[in-house]
Amino acid sequence: MNTYLDVFKNSFLSTVDWTWKSIIFEVPLYTNYFWGLIIISLLVWGLEIIFPWRKEQSIFRKDFWIDGFYMFFNFFVFSIIIAGVYSVLEVVFSGLGITMKSLAIVNISSLPIWGQLLLFFLLQDFVQWFTHVLLHRFNILWRFHKVHHSVKEMGFAAHLRYHWMENIFYKPLKVLAIMLLGGFEPTQAFIIHFIAIAIGHLNHANIKCSYGPLKYIFNNPVMHLYHHACALPKARKHGVNFGISLSLWDYIFKTNYIPEDSGQIELGYSGDADMPKHFIKQLFYGFRKKD
Repeated sequence: MNTYLDVFKNSFLSTVDWTWKSIIFEVPLYTNYFWGLIIISLLVWGLEIIFPWRKEQSIFRKDFWIDGFYMFFNFFVFSIIIAGVYSVLEVVFSGLGITMKSLAIVNISSLPIWGQLLLFFLLQDFVQWFTHVLLHRFNILWRFHKVHHSVKEMGFAAHLRYHWMENIFYKPLKVLAIMLLGGFEPTQAFIIHFIAIAIGHLNHANIKCSYGPLKYIFNNPVMHLYHHACALPKARKHGVNFGISLSLWDYIFKTNYIPEDSGQIELGYSGDADMPKHFIKQLFYGFRKKD
């Protein structure tokens, strides 16, 4: 028991230290997740201000500040809180003979770094697409995912407005993606991290762009807006356009849907007026069947 407590404490303190060093620029900028998030956010917000799709929408749109808080809570505060738990689980699984390399189905160490990163990006994005589908398909998961879909005006910060339980669903499967790729040492994974943040911010931004023919590969603001549409086709009651960074999976599995591109649609879901308006209450939302 003492070993587990030590692992928990050391991991917790290490994450706190790393986060603080990131804030005070003791972590190189190209691997600095804290300032990287701020820089990407300011750039995409700037595009929203200069090239707004919905021109009537305020720069400080509805729920702008709570969404901004969610960005830092989900990426940093929650990571600090949960870091020790994940480290303890790693020790437990290691004791059972399950390590980061024990589930590898293909060894990609012979590939160049760009090839390794590309395979990692594709596999991780597919895992997240599949998890996203599950969040919509099963009511026990949808109760938590409602927090993200309670957005009524779309903007870049809505990207990271989600219930903390989604981290519990997503992260183990993202780790599994790494475990399946034998020989992959994610020392350059920060590249994928920043690419995913940029794409995710753009997908939720008040900008009209679909990237031309590349829309069949990359998710985009036009496509993702309809993922948040309140009114869905009867045949697709569980949702459409589940892509995270890539739209590719939606076109392959026929979950794509873009009826028009005016951007003037109601967002949310039936009954979203019951969603608590305050962050603290949203933290506990979804644990009751009636939520």
